Amino acid sequence: MSIYLMVDFGSTYTKVTAVDLERELLVGRAQSPTTVEIDINIGLRLALQELYTQSGIRAEDIAGKYACSSAAGGLKMAAIGLVPDLTLKAAQMAALGAGAKVLCAYGYELDSDIALEIEKNQCDIVLLCGGTDGGNKQVILHNAEILANSKITCPILVCGNRSAAQKVTALLETGGKQVYTAANVLPTVNRVEVGAAQALIREIFISHIIQAKGLSQAEAFFERPIIPTPSASMEAAALLADGTRHEQGIGDLLVVEVGGATTNIHSVANNAPITSTTLVKGLPEPRLSRTVEGDMGIRYNARTIFDFVGGETLCEYALAIDHPLLPTLLDFDLYTLMLSKNVGYVPQSSAESAMDIALAGTSVGIAVERHAGYTQNEFTTSGHVTLQYGKNLLGVKNIIGTGGIFKYGNHLEAVLKSALFDAAKPWSLKPNQPCAYVDHEYILYAMGLLSQDYPDQALRIAKKYLRPVEL
Repeated sequence: MSIYLMVDFGSTYTKVTAVDLERELLVGRAQSPTTVEIDINIGLRLALQELYTQSGIRAEDIAGKYACSSAAGGLKMAAIGLVPDLTLKAAQMAALGAGAKVLCAYGYELDSDIALEIEKNQCDIVLLCGGTDGGNKQVILHNAEILANSKITCPILVCGNRSAAQKVTALLETGGKQVYTAANVLPTVNRVEVGAAQALIREIFISHIIQAKGLSQAEAFFERPIIPTPSASMEAAALLADGTRHEQGIGDLLVVEVGGATTNIHSVANNAPITSTTLVKGLPEPRLSRTVEGDMGIRYNARTIFDFVGGETLCEYALAIDHPLLPTLLDFDLYTLMLSKNVGYVPQSSAESAMDIALAGTSVGIAVERHAGYTQNEFTTSGHVTLQYGKNLLGVKNIIGTGGIFKYGNHLEAVLKSALFDAAKPWSLKPNQPCAYVDHEYILYAMGLLSQDYPDQALRIAKKYLRPVEL
């Protein structure tokens, strides 16, 4: 056997997946609660023990090992730009595309109160942008001075106006900050270049965040550096959509990834106006994009979802899919409160399972609406004009659900339906009639990891374990 092991140190569970590369088969999967507050290696050892017991795999059978991590909140960033619709959005694209979770984002000039907010968020990296090359210098220099005088201790990555980069770096270093620089994410208006920033963000993650999360001991166990889990998921999405030189992909897609702490949306699709007369506004949308909804996790944020939509809405959702006696068997208020305090909880009844589906479906609907673009009608002296902001996902061919809910839950079509175009909200450019699949073995992240060295095999395995779902 040629066994390869992929590990995800998640916010709730540490998951291990084993595949036989020669036969291109899944040969084992196990998980254990993540033990980041004690020693993350404890959870890893327990998950590996379960894997070995269930599958018969021995440690000496393993030919290669890879890992990703979102433990303790993953890679947390603050993004700072100039104009919110331009450099700030470019900064967010860079952060999200590198697998980060953007905890806070600011445009224009900072002040001491905002610096204090960034300090309280305990970010892992601050991404400082602002101005096109040769354009506005004042704002990024002002913001550098504010950050230099703050108590922020995390690395600061400067990716703004190159004409000001040297002075910005000097200001920050004078304030005792650790500074990295990369090419401007918005060198000219309407041109986004985030590749250099994303590569450096991943390097900072490896050199700083791994130590901060207590993963340095675990890192020695693996063949490659540990990467952010969202990066692995994004690699899997791009691989599935576009394929490799030797293996065809499945085409444009949307991946909805439901977790205990966040709901992440990945899309691989070219942007296009909805009609020939529609005017597309804002920055160009990348083919591969990602958003993270940190308020939509179905465990850590179960209470937030309840407060956001209300118990009545969740009840209606659950009743539509299962269990007519649900309201008498479950107190939605108490249940969501309990979940937020017991993030590893597993449903113990069909009523609780229905509630989990209601939480997942609600979070997916909100997250996809935030990810997708939208239209806005305006009347001008020339007549009626339709403006399009963001990414048009109406024609996306495929939608894929991944995460624990899609492996262990029921009525999964109800969760995926929430991601579809809604005639009641015609302005939201969500997918219209895609083919639907479920990652029922929860291995997409693993195939993203495996694709670092074996893209053809990873793609064939990923396609093999996608289960079609009728919506």
